[in-house]
Amino acid sequence: MGIVTPIATGVNNAGQSTAGTRTLGKDDFLQLMITKLQYQDPLKPMEDADFVAQLAQFSTLEQMNNIADGIAASNQWDFLQMQSINNTMAAGLIGKDVKATYSGVYLEGDNSPSISFTTDKYASQIKLVIKDQSGASVATVSADDVPPGVSSLVWDGRDNRGNRMEDGYYTVTAMATDASGDTFEPQLALVGTVESITYRDGAAFLRVNGVELPLGDITAIGQPGIFTEDEG
Repeated sequence: MGIVTPIATGVNNAGQSTAGTRTLGKDDFLQLMITKLQYQDPLKPMEDADFVAQLAQFSTLEQMNNIADGIAASNQWDFLQMQSINNTMAAGLIGKDVKATYSGVYLEGDNSPSISFTTDKYASQIKLVIKDQSGASVATVSADDVPPGVSSLVWDGRDNRGNRMEDGYYTVTAMATDASGDTFEPQLALVGTVESITYRDGAAFLRVNGVELPLGDITAIGQPGIFTEDEG
């Protein structure tokens, strides 16, 4: 009995695959070995060395499958454990001041997300382009004569045609034009107090100044007023 390879593929003369790749599991391996025993020539039975080699290969394959299953289960457990720790920590941030940089907003129900941004100079125009999860632009929000510092614009949750968009996460790209007509990129950032925590699909979102942010977007945490004092 020849050695059974775990992966079988078909290739034509042009080097292109003519059959799908299939991984043989331990059950397939055992079935092949049993079939071989059933149909072997009685006058030429399988030699002991070949039979032992096949059993050793089957045992190795089973051990590799068990190891792979164990690693997958361990990774899933680690993910759930880390997610639980993050959610517990997020609940303790209510009432704290945070600094955050972010790249999008969450649309849900009839809410109108407030999009905060920071500029280091006067902008004759600020334009915020909102994109869906496929990367397609769905809405544009703009403002003129924006002073330097922290400002915000509200998106009503509608696309450029006036249709209410579906609930979900939308990315935001900011672009500005200064008094000389040169373009620059404002920073999507804010400083504020954590008002509440919302959990979606096991992940924590912090509501800050009307904006919902993933926990990973938070860059600094402090007591109320501490960041205002630092800036002063």
